[in-house]
Formats: sequence, structure tokens, C-alpha cells
Amino acid sequence: MAIPADTIAAIATAPGRGGVGIVRISGTKAKAIAQAIAGKLPPERYARHTTFRTPDNQEPIDDGLLIVFSAPHSYTGEDIIELQGHGGSVVLDILLKTCLNQGARLAKPGEFTERAFLNGRMDLTQAEAVADLIDASNTAAVRAAQNTLQGKFGQQVDQVVRGLIDLRIYIESALDFAEEEIDFLSDHRLIQQMQALSQRIETLLADTQQGILLRDGIKLAIVGAPNAGKSSLLNQMTGEDLAIVTPIPGTTRDVLRAAIHLDGLPIHLIDTAGIRDSEDPIEQEGIRRARKEMEHAHIILWLHDDQQDDDTAPVIHLPTGTPVLHIRNKIDLTGKTPGFNAENKDYAISAKTGEGISSVKCAIKNLAGVSSVQDSGQFLARRRHLDALNEAMHELQTAQKTLETTQAGELCAESLRRTQIALEGITGRYTSDDLLGEIFGAFCIGK
Repeated sequence: MAIPADTIAAIATAPGRGGVGIVRISGTKAKAIAQAIAGKLPPERYARHTTFRTPDNQEPIDDGLLIVFSAPHSYTGEDIIELQGHGGSVVLDILLKTCLNQGARLAKPGEFTERAFLNGRMDLTQAEAVADLIDASNTAAVRAAQNTLQGKFGQQVDQVVRGLIDLRIYIESALDFAEEEIDFLSDHRLIQQMQALSQRIETLLADTQQGILLRDGIKLAIVGAPNAGKSSLLNQMTGEDLAIVTPIPGTTRDVLRAAIHLDGLPIHLIDTAGIRDSEDPIEQEGIRRARKEMEHAHIILWLHDDQQDDDTAPVIHLPTGTPVLHIRNKIDLTGKTPGFNAENKDYAISAKTGEGISSVKCAIKNLAGVSSVQDSGQFLARRRHLDALNEAMHELQTAQKTLETTQAGELCAESLRRTQIALEGITGRYTSDDLLGEIFGAFCIGK
């Protein structure tokens, strides 16, 4: 993408009534616009109290602070002006319109951060982390977003890329000097280097999968027969009286959703209708929705009533490949010991009293593959990062197989080139305009 040459402006604070409101300007005309509105500029990074006025008739708009951040040492890498006034929607709107009348245009969502990326102030993973930090819903997510914003994810990708470049230089040099009749491509160290790079990508894949879970959370569907205690379990895990609980089977007809955090890991709980044979069309629709939720869940909690024999329970067809935790509920009535039963490979709980719930929570974290979301090295990640790493791994394995079987140096070099492109797509060195538009379009205006 070409670096824009125009000047943008936007309100950088949240809409509504507040003590302070900020209008941000970035671009080549930023200082001239600020001078027209506020007069003489203060020294760089010094705040000066001033009155903001309309340039044509010098009518006062507001009074506040003016701060100058000169290029290239600013957030966007361009000249940035911040006009900090009072946080009323009308006064901020007048101040913004005055900036636009002086030659700025209204910034698009995420355009300030997009310019920071285009001007080399951050890579694409850091730019995405800005939005993730704003949207973070718990302390662990904030720490992980900060790790990404500080460049930890991008640095790990760059380390793999540097090793890949060294490998490409060696192989492509061998192709350039083929007339020397030295068989560079038979050097066993090439295979060892590829294997080492594959291991580093595998480590990145595992960390990225955890980063995606920490950012997006996991969907956990609670399924079972009517009156097994699914709604009681939802209420117990959320600590709120969200679902109606009665001794009448089939009380839950629709899907109920709730969000919790399990030691920092976002969990999307889904309480479903009890599964049984029914002639009631409303209940049939609830059961259909329950089966649909099972198909999209990351983990299924299959609740059994410990008072009943499993032979009398309805058959629940679980989707293949989805982890399932079998849970026996109502041990407050049966007297069973709470916790994991190694013989039956199930968990004994009481959704009414909370006994045994802690063992289920530990099992959920283990199934999610999250060792510790409090890990200081954890970073947030997105699905596109995982796709890029999988593509890189595929191309690197293709290169290794080509070298081992046919020693076709040209084909091996091409696969390594594709590996590098896939990896550099994560940090943004090879990125389409459409992808950038999708990423930054999800930002709030003013950031």
C-alpha cells in the first residue's frame, strides 16, 4: 500500500459526556491546522493551555491543552496534534469540524494505527494487538496483548524468517554456481536446518493456538437428558441465577449463553435443551438447536443424572473429534465422592452445592490445551496467524521432501520462498490491501 499524503482527524475519546475529550490530527497539515485553531505551537511533547478558536472570526470553541508530536517520533510516524478539551459531544464535534474545514479529512476506523504500520512504526501483529488491548476483557488478555504490542510474537516470527533466509541463500548460491560441480545440495546439514526450522514453527503453532483461545475463548456446550442439571450447572459456573431451574423435565427450550473467565481463559457457556424423543414441536426445535451447538462447540460437557442408570438415558450422538467430559451430577443425593473417577473416566459433581466443580474446571483447561494463561510470555493471536503458520509448515515440509527424494534445487528453493512469504504475511511484509482493510476496519475511529 502507498503511504497516504493527506491529513486525517478524528475524535479519539469515547462518545458521550466526560471530563476530557480529545481530537487527534495526523499528517503534513497537522501543525498548520493547529496553528490556525490555537495560535503558536508549544515545544514538542509539551502541553500548553490555550483557547481553541474558529480561524475565520476567532470565535472561542473551547479551552484546553495542545500537544505536538513531530514526525517521525510519533504514534503514526507523522506529525500529530492532540487538542484536549472538555468531553462534551457538541463541543468536540465543533472542534472536529473546524479541523476538517482547515484541510483535514475524517479518519476511517483504525486509520491512525494503519498509518503507524505503513510508516514502519509497528508490524501487523503489533497493530492488531492495539485493537486486542482495547477489547481485552480480563487481566490475562491485557498482559498477552501487551506482549504482542511489544513485538514478542513478531520477533519470534522474524527469528524463523532469518534462519529461512540463510537457508535460501545457501541453496540458491549452489544453483548459481552449478558449473563448479560441487554437490552443495547433498549436504546433510541442509536437512538438519530444515528440521530445526520445522520445530520452531511447531512451537509457534502451539503458542499461536493458545493465543487464539486466550483472545477468542472456547465454546463449551452443556448437553444431556432433560432434568440432568444442565441449567443448574450453568448457574453454578457463572455464579448467577441465569437459567430457570425446576423439577419439571424440558424446562429449557432455547439456547442460553453466558460468558465467564476461567483463570483468565474466556469461556462461552452454552446451556441447551434436554435431548429426548418428543412430539412437542417447540421442544423439537430446542433439541435441534442443541445438536447444532454441539457441532460447533470446542468442548462438550455431557451431563448424566447420577440417580439414573445409563441404560435408560437417551442416546446422544456426539460429533466426532470434539473432546467430551462425562459428568455425573446430583451426588448430593447419591452420596458419591466428588471429583474424577479414574475407573469410569467421569467426574462426579453436585451442580446444586458446587462439589466437584473445581475438578471439571481443571479438566476444561487441560482439554483446551492451555498450560497457564498467566504465563508472562503468552501473546494473543488470530486465526489468520494460524493459517499462515500451517501454510509455512506445509511448504517447508515440501522443500525438505523435495531435497531428500529428488534433490531438485529449483523446486526446493521455490518452496522455501513460499514458506518465507507465508511467514512474512503474519507481520505484514507481504500483505494484500484487502486484508489490511479487513483488519483496520474493525478498529474504533480515532485509533
